[in-house]
Amino acid sequence: MPTFLMCPPDYYGIEYEINPWMDRRRPADTALAMRQWQTFYDQLTTGLGVTVELLTPVKGLPDLVFMANAGLASGKKFIRSNFRFPQRQREVPVFEAWFKDRGYRILPLPPDACFEGEGDALSVGKTLFAGYRMRSDIQSHEKIGEILGCEVLSLELADPRFYHLDTCFCPLSDRAVLYFPGAFDDYGRRVITESVPETIPVTVENAFGFGCNAVVVGRDVVLHAGCEELARELRSRGFAVHELDLSEFIKGGGSAKCLVLRLS
Repeated sequence: MPTFLMCPPDYYGIEYEINPWMDRRRPADTALAMRQWQTFYDQLTTGLGVTVELLTPVKGLPDLVFMANAGLASGKKFIRSNFRFPQRQREVPVFEAWFKDRGYRILPLPPDACFEGEGDALSVGKTLFAGYRMRSDIQSHEKIGEILGCEVLSLELADPRFYHLDTCFCPLSDRAVLYFPGAFDDYGRRVITESVPETIPVTVENAFGFGCNAVVVGRDVVLHAGCEELARELRSRGFAVHELDLSEFIKGGGSAKCLVLRLS
C-alpha cells in the first residue's frame, strides 16, 4: 500500500486565476469541498487501506490542498517545486518545513527552472514521464533525472486546459497508462505510444471530466464521477473503479490526483 500526503481544504477557494479552469465569478463552496475531500480521504484510508499523512492547512494559501504540486518524494529525498506563479510560491516554506521535520533531504532545483512536482512528473515503471511548457520547464528534467538516477522522457503539453501532466496522463501500472491524445503534440503522442506497452486513449468528454486525474492503488482506481465510458473501459480490464464527486476541486483545476502526493 502506498503512503500519501494530503492537506484538508479548510482555506480552499478560488481567490485568483492561474489556469483556464479558475474563475473568481464561480467560487468554490467551502462546506461542500470539505465534504467531498473527506469522502475522498475515507475512500483511500478506510476503503482501500492507504496510509495518509496530513499537512496542516494555512490561511491565505487556498491551493495548498493540491498537494501533488509540492514536489517529488523518493526515499528520504524531496525535490521541492519551483512554482511559476507567485500565488503558489508562498506555499514552498510550508511543505519544505514539513519534509525537513521528518528527516527528508531537501533538494532544490536551479531557481530559474520552474517545476511543479508530481503534477508534471509521473513514473511508469523505472521511467519518469515529465510534462513541460505550461507550468514546468524542460530544463528541470535533466537535473531531476540526475537526482533520481532514472530515465526522464519529456512531453510537451499543447493545450493550456491540460496545464499539468497529471490532468491528461495517468499510469495504471508499470506497463499501462491512460492518456488524452489531444493534450500532446505529435511527438509527445509518439513518445507515449512507443514507450509504454499498453496505452489507453481517453475521449474528449472524459478528459474534460478529469478522468485522467485519477489515483491508482493496485487494481483500484479513484476518479471523478461522470466519466462513464472510461469507468466501463477500466472495469473491462479488471480494475475496480470508485467514482466520487470532486466537482468543487475541478473549479480550481484539479481532481483526485491533484489532491495527493505520493510519499512511498
